[in-house]
Amino acid sequence: MSYKKILTIQDISCVGQCSLTVALPILSACGMETCILPSAVLSTHTAGFTGFTFRDLTDDMPYIQRHWQKEGIAFDAIYTGYLGSTKQVGYVKDILDTMGKDECVRIVDPAFADNGKLYPIFDEVYVAAMKTLCPSADILVPNISEACFLANVEYKEEYDEEYINELLAKLSGLGCKTIVLTGVGYAKGKTGVVVYQDGKTEYYEHERIAKGCHGTGDVYASAFVGALLNGKSLFSAAKIAADYTVECIKRTQGDETHWYGVKFELALPYLMELIAK
Repeated sequence: MSYKKILTIQDISCVGQCSLTVALPILSACGMETCILPSAVLSTHTAGFTGFTFRDLTDDMPYIQRHWQKEGIAFDAIYTGYLGSTKQVGYVKDILDTMGKDECVRIVDPAFADNGKLYPIFDEVYVAAMKTLCPSADILVPNISEACFLANVEYKEEYDEEYINELLAKLSGLGCKTIVLTGVGYAKGKTGVVVYQDGKTEYYEHERIAKGCHGTGDVYASAFVGALLNGKSLFSAAKIAADYTVECIKRTQGDETHWYGVKFELALPYLMELIAK
């Protein structure tokens, strides 16, 4: 496997094990030169902490891009996560469209909703902007909530396979034909991931751990990208990322002081083992 250069675009939450503080170490552990473009810097993430600081880096993004272009820098893959504004979405779309090498893989994690609700800073205007990013993505990695907002489908807590297939078909109509849909569970105590490609689906079911943890979406997406760029098939990469995320949650359980994220670092050797198989 060649040594790949990947760019990941998302915020830095200095404490909290999410976004870039998750993506950078996981992708680096997967053997990639990991370049970053921070969308914002926060003292902590916003789930459970109060009084956090926030510095918006939107206006820096085009200057950074122009410098890279002047230096002739291009990327084998571009992976986007949490973006803080509609203006940033426009800048990121241009980066996706112009900063990749010929065989660049572009992965977009929408990162704007969960449990049927938008994150507090987002609105329907942001969702509309995010829809414009979908055609620039080779692979879209949403959860069910994000998929519903993007596809204009009613969010449901209980659903069947027909509902998920309809959701995926409508979502692909936005222009991204390959989708990895996370958090799909058809049976009690189970959840999983659906891989949609060329109109066909594959489903990987795994254990559902009742107590959720912040940042697991970022852990999943980063591990998925790392496995994919190590030559794993789309479905195998989705499966590896799911197994790794479950392991991260298990290694965090029982520590009530560690409520703000998962101890993903402890499970990195397990991720490497999965990729090496």
